[in-house]
Amino acid sequence: MKKIILNILGIIIILIMIFQSNIAIAATKEELNNSSNETDKKIEEKKEELEGIQNEKTEALSQVESLIGQISDYENQIAVLDNQIQELNTKIEEAQKNIDKAQEEYDKTQELLDTRLVTYYEAGETTFLDYLLSSESITDFISNYYLLTEIVEADTELLNKIEQQKQEIENSKKELEESKKELDTSKASKQSIAVQLQNSKAEKDKYVAQLTEDEKQTQEELEQFERDKKEIQAELAEIARKEAEERKNNSNGTVNNVPIITKPSASGYIFPVAGLSKANINNKNYPSYPGHTGVDVNINVSGKTIVAVKAGTVTRSKAYIRNGNYYSYGECIVINHHDGTATLYAHGSPGTRRVQTGDSVKQGQPIMTVGTTGNSSGEHLHFEVLVNGVPVNPMPYLP
Repeated sequence: MKKIILNILGIIIILIMIFQSNIAIAATKEELNNSSNETDKKIEEKKEELEGIQNEKTEALSQVESLIGQISDYENQIAVLDNQIQELNTKIEEAQKNIDKAQEEYDKTQELLDTRLVTYYEAGETTFLDYLLSSESITDFISNYYLLTEIVEADTELLNKIEQQKQEIENSKKELEESKKELDTSKASKQSIAVQLQNSKAEKDKYVAQLTEDEKQTQEELEQFERDKKEIQAELAEIARKEAEERKNNSNGTVNNVPIITKPSASGYIFPVAGLSKANINNKNYPSYPGHTGVDVNINVSGKTIVAVKAGTVTRSKAYIRNGNYYSYGECIVINHHDGTATLYAHGSPGTRRVQTGDSVKQGQPIMTVGTTGNSSGEHLHFEVLVNGVPVNPMPYLP
């Protein structure tokens, strides 16, 4: 009996030990699980913190990219206004010269009329009839009659001329005042945009300070792209200025027998990629994002041929390469069409440019192959239209 009781107690003790061990193991497992969960939580928190930091940096770069584009837009707007101001100043100067000239002619005509009136006054009561009746013969009478008719016609023409000159002077003065008002408006617009430009530059500098070294390199590449744009625009603006001067000196208003384009519909362009159309442009908005001075032909473009939209002269055929790498426009061609417009074709496939600076090209002539060189994220043609060196919406110019 005693032995049985001892055996039972032994079993109970063993069971108690096993139970306590299981409890301890369970407790340890739960603690480990809790600890693991806490560690996982901390890891997630750190990951979120790191992602937040990365997102903040990416957001900073995104803001810089947007502001660089915005700055470019403002600079283009100022360039347009500068052109307007220059044209208005020229118009005002010419209008004033015309008014001064018309006033001088008017004064001379008025003086001549006054002289005629004084002559009539000094003649007293002598009338045309008296003059005719004083004729000594029929021949003399006819001659005197003809002479009087000429005098009357001359006086009538003189009066009409005075009235016409007076009206021309009044109209010129009205146009001059309108031009002066337009000039004031353009100057005010320029001043307003200049303030926005300075604000954007200050905002950009604030975000630049937050960039990593890699992001700063990207920012520098974007700004180099903008500098390249401005260089091309300045070059084309100077060419347009010289050709405008040539037109001014040319009685028929043409350069090399090419009339100046006044409306996009009169451009006579063809589509810049052979076999494609506007349907191959994914985003037809202009600008599709701040600072984007063209449109991207980017649907089914692989291996397609880029062609000159119109006859002209190649003003730039260049591969933008630095340290063995493409940047900015990559493989790029610019054509002046001698009608106030020029076109730019960028990001061509490496080594595919078929024309050089100074070459004359015909409409539809192959000039390059679509690619993705330079500041590009995929195969496409970046196409621009510039009027007097200033980028404009290309869409109205394309068929």
